Amino acid sequence: MRGLAPVEPLPHGGRYTDVMNSQWKEVVRVEFRGERFRGHALDLGALGELAQLQRIVEETAKALWRAENPDRERLPARFEERTRLHLRRIVPGSAVAPLEIQIAGQSPQPAEVVDAVELAHEIVHCAQSARPLPDRMPKQLVGLYAEWGRSLQVGESMQITTLRQRQPALVTPESRARLEQFVEGAHEAVTEVVGTVLEADVRRRAFQLFSDTGPAITVSFNADQEETVLAALSGHATVKVLVRGRAAVSPDGKPTRLTEVSELRIIAGLDSSFDKQAPAIEDVLAKIAAEIPDEEWAKLPDDLSDNLDHYLYGDMGR
Repeated sequence: MRGLAPVEPLPHGGRYTDVMNSQWKEVVRVEFRGERFRGHALDLGALGELAQLQRIVEETAKALWRAENPDRERLPARFEERTRLHLRRIVPGSAVAPLEIQIAGQSPQPAEVVDAVELAHEIVHCAQSARPLPDRMPKQLVGLYAEWGRSLQVGESMQITTLRQRQPALVTPESRARLEQFVEGAHEAVTEVVGTVLEADVRRRAFQLFSDTGPAITVSFNADQEETVLAALSGHATVKVLVRGRAAVSPDGKPTRLTEVSELRIIAGLDSSFDKQAPAIEDVLAKIAAEIPDEEWAKLPDDLSDNLDHYLYGDMGR
């Protein structure tokens, strides 16, 4: 393939390759099988499958991290960069694409991308063998996995191999059909969600809503709602928003994406300690003043109100 860096083929699970003070580590191999891929050639449809795998790894890594860090709102710095896969060569055979991550200097291998790749392998293997999906699979991503392999034709497959799993897993039209059965268990419903806006993409008109009851939900918005979204984003430390609309609901009953938003508004600050029954501040001050003995009041200078700064700060108050 022209334009790709000329490198020696790495053995599966082999050594790092130093490039410009960085290291390359292979984390997964995708082998395309079928007549269409003879001569180790990938057409544009196959390249689209690699792009879909990138989305799967990135979203799976995010979901796993959030499940392990429920008290943290933001992803770590450069998280998406650390989960970015790279295709630098195609290995002779049918059509084998070794996908690598780039590690700067002597930094340790990022666990999030490896864990995501291993879980993706496990999910594919379960779909291939008609076994139940793993419990730790993010249910909101079933549809994303079911889209993987859409370009495959009858008799074609993708073989997935990772560093930890010697046994390859196969993506086939049949395994995709099994995943789609899980997606069919999902449905659409009108729902209402309250949460915090921490991520927003104005160009794509979508934001991530983080609630206390589950993983982040993607919400689409229109031009009229943009000002509210940006206000919620800038004030995320103190405000929440209420979103009502039609949502895709996963088989376990949780909304995964709101596509038709009928209502979007800022509802309240995050500090819910305000007590409407509490006395007014002037009443509190009057009560405190009443408890001070008259002899203490008599010690105050007659010109206190006119020269307050002088009595508080001395000459510095001038």
